[in-house]
Amino acid sequence: MRDFSLDRAKMVRDQIERRGIKHPAVLTAMNKIPRHLFVSMEYQSEAYADHPLPIGFGQTISQPYIVALMTELIQPDQQDCVLEIGTGSGYQAAILSQLVRQVHSIDRHAELVKGAQRVADQLKLTNIQFHVGDGSLGLPENGPYDAILITAAAPQIPKPLLAQLKVGGRLVLPVGERWQQKLERWIRTTEETYDHEQDIPVSFVPLLGEFGWSESDW
Repeated sequence: MRDFSLDRAKMVRDQIERRGIKHPAVLTAMNKIPRHLFVSMEYQSEAYADHPLPIGFGQTISQPYIVALMTELIQPDQQDCVLEIGTGSGYQAAILSQLVRQVHSIDRHAELVKGAQRVADQLKLTNIQFHVGDGSLGLPENGPYDAILITAAAPQIPKPLLAQLKVGGRLVLPVGERWQQKLERWIRTTEETYDHEQDIPVSFVPLLGEFGWSESDW
């Protein structure tokens, strides 16, 4: 079997560090987790390239830099409990597992969740709990969360997810129209107030659900 360790190191150096990601633990996690295991054999040779890849069901595994950027933006801490909306391949959850105490990850596609669980088991990532359901509703039974990361584009911030943040908690997601969104970070400053800021333009698959897009919109 091919050794991808040099590809992974080159990805971190050229695509991530050179674009300004500085969080040491994020860089370590990106260098450790074998991204090629989260895509089909057909795409493994491209797993460390600077672009997203298809994973089935109209979903993608995000560009490595975007995974690193979103991870850095939630300011992960070893004691955090984090909610990920949009399990997809499971790669983002695997990166988070190296940085925080507990990851809850939810996706509407049961088959993708099964695949992500299979790879997590293979890598012995025991601090990830996978769920099937409408991610736009969050998982209130396991909250509140120190951080929430949404890997699909919403037309506006889903209110149930803001409500599931702890005070001081961070939420990162793409917000916008079909082909173009802006990455946003929201911080819960008090029980009633939030600060938010925009980052770079991005293009994500849609967040479908009660507080996202409807199927007919797409």
